[in-house]
Amino acid sequence: MSERQIDRSKPVLVTGATGYVAGWVVKRLLEEGLTVHGTVRNADQTERFQYLHNLAEGTEGSLKLFSANLTEAGSFAQAMAGCGTVLHVASPFQLGVEDPQRDLIEPAVEGTRNVLEEVNRTPSVHRVVLTSSCAAIYGDNIDLESTPDGAFTEEVWNTSSSLTHQPYSYSKTLAEKKAWEIHDAQDRWQLVVMNPPAIFGPGVRMHEGAESFNIMTQVGDGTVAMGAPRAGLGIVDVRDVAEAHLKGAFLPDAEGRHVISGHDSDLLEMGQIIAKKYPDYPLPKRAIPKFMIWLLAPFIDKAYTRKMVSRNVNLPWRGDNTKSREKLGMTYRPLETTLHDHFQQLIDEGVIGAKSDYGKPVQ
Repeated sequence: MSERQIDRSKPVLVTGATGYVAGWVVKRLLEEGLTVHGTVRNADQTERFQYLHNLAEGTEGSLKLFSANLTEAGSFAQAMAGCGTVLHVASPFQLGVEDPQRDLIEPAVEGTRNVLEEVNRTPSVHRVVLTSSCAAIYGDNIDLESTPDGAFTEEVWNTSSSLTHQPYSYSKTLAEKKAWEIHDAQDRWQLVVMNPPAIFGPGVRMHEGAESFNIMTQVGDGTVAMGAPRAGLGIVDVRDVAEAHLKGAFLPDAEGRHVISGHDSDLLEMGQIIAKKYPDYPLPKRAIPKFMIWLLAPFIDKAYTRKMVSRNVNLPWRGDNTKSREKLGMTYRPLETTLHDHFQQLIDEGVIGAKSDYGKPVQ
């Protein structure tokens, strides 16, 4: 057995078990027959979390939920006790917040610190997988121009975001740097980091508050029927992200950061792909001119500033997933599969109406 072989007989901790990504991570761990410890804000709300327990049905795995709070030191001790692997997935993902320091920076950084300091106090843990983001690699699409090889890779760090510009990206950057700082100060446990871009695909349940569900809803319900911005973004299927976490958790030689990206795309292309299967919905058919978005941005959504428009619209996004494919053995679902499955879930759950609810699509 390799010296770095991961013990699969010990429980695996998944923080933020109710999250969009974490739901699929929990499901896959259970399918592998593992014992899963999941953290939620209040484990006493048993009915609310029954869907998680239902994931264990028909598998050889088992699930136990624990209460924990990202910003409360020591609150992960009970859930982590005896675990061999920790997957720290929990982190806030909101764009339009009132107080970025309070709502994004503090929970992201303090949560990472609290979880990893508990790892330091838990001798059974030897591998930590951190859900970071490509937001810790770049802040705006224009940053692509300063990358060494014309693509965002694991060697690149976000230097363009701040508390006042792209604060979510800033929070992910600070949180990942804190994780590496804590890791580098010890030599018992290994840190493996996942850096996905925009995550789409169906959830194990509806995640109405997730940004990707909000974006997909706006693409499909007519909000952007008159046109969508051509702002490049990386896209990956949530199910592929979960698979990457399992590989990062149990492949003996997994190490470092990983760009977990399946496709380079934009909102207009997303709409066009969905329209091929769902032609009767009011999906975007054309691009909105950049100057129009720039003029209207402050009046449409406070989360989107003119600076963001200038630095992202009509600019491409390119991610290099070579390391994830070669070191983790990752393969990625077709973009059509991800978008169609996600869109269908919104229809099935009534978030987007049936096609009969809409008139003739915008031409």
